[in-house]
Amino acid sequence: MAAQSVPPDSAVLVALDFGVIDIEATIAEACELVATAGAAVRAVVRGRREKPDAALFAGSGKVDEIAEAIANCDAKWVVFNHALSPIQIRNLERALETRVVDRTDLILDIFAQRARSHEGKLQVELARLEHHMTRLVRGWTHLERQRGGIGVRGGPGETQLEIDRRLVADRIRLTKARIAKVARQRQTQRGARRRSGVHTVAIVGYTNAGKSTLFNRLTRADTYVADQLFATLDTTTRRVWLGAGAEVTLSDTVGFIRDLPHALVAAFRATLEETASADLLLHVVDASSPRRDGEIEDVNAVLAEIGADLVPQLLVFNKIDLLSQAEASVTMDQCGKINELRISAVTGHGLDALRAAILSRLPATLPHAAQGIIPRPDARDLSGATS
Repeated sequence: MAAQSVPPDSAVLVALDFGVIDIEATIAEACELVATAGAAVRAVVRGRREKPDAALFAGSGKVDEIAEAIANCDAKWVVFNHALSPIQIRNLERALETRVVDRTDLILDIFAQRARSHEGKLQVELARLEHHMTRLVRGWTHLERQRGGIGVRGGPGETQLEIDRRLVADRIRLTKARIAKVARQRQTQRGARRRSGVHTVAIVGYTNAGKSTLFNRLTRADTYVADQLFATLDTTTRRVWLGAGAEVTLSDTVGFIRDLPHALVAAFRATLEETASADLLLHVVDASSPRRDGEIEDVNAVLAEIGADLVPQLLVFNKIDLLSQAEASVTMDQCGKINELRISAVTGHGLDALRAAILSRLPATLPHAAQGIIPRPDARDLSGATS
């Protein structure tokens, strides 16, 4: 049993300010999330509060304002750019007589639309099931306890809520078992690459920072690229020729976002282990984003959650072609080690410096170079996933 998909229709976006530094940037990102889900924001209801209302999150006065916006633009659903409790969603739907979706539901729906590989679909299904388990109370509170047992009257049986929870729990166990099987296969692949002595590099970053475009440039691959959030969910790994008789395996991973649902992080943990086990992380940042500093912090928070915060990082500021008077450049620390680069994956500017920086940041024992073996300068798919 999976959660109902977000309907592709008009919506009212609710974005309350609880002290966010750049509320307009978060609203713009939320509008993009709604568009990625296949809908359109017709109105934005803003407000400022010290803390959420326990029953309605936004307070009764703001709910009246939301209802007015719904009537004015004939919206079919309401999106809160916040995480709501099941009780708050139930109360809001009763007050507004319209379906209410919170930020977590929205992101889960986008992931469900974007997953292409068998593993990706399993991970999204697990996240949605675990999230849906906490919201079953909304659908069955109107049902009374069923009768059961032997005899004329019988004893009290299971409520529909209890039956539904048991069915979802069974589905969760089955999905986890399937993911564990895929995870063992992925671990075997990683072990084989480790034994071959080839170093691993993982591309991480905020969603829509240009990770897949950079991956395609470096590997000459054809990973799906689009100017939208979460265009790529399935991890792809390929060998990359770096010159000097050396090659590495490069992995393109799912993009991160502010307040990424914990259920998704947990479900994608097997995939994200590619990041935690890497020798180097290419942290790709959208240099043109007004929230780039906050996005760097958001990515680092997720990396810490999956145990990848201690992996060496190379900060790559991408999309300099969107900036005026910006050129490809390299920044070094006091020890002469490259720690930042400015590049454009679209135009190719700075990619030679990036290849050199990757070589300089990896351990000195590059096996192919040491053995005098010159690998073929082509990209080979090692992911085993179908995209």
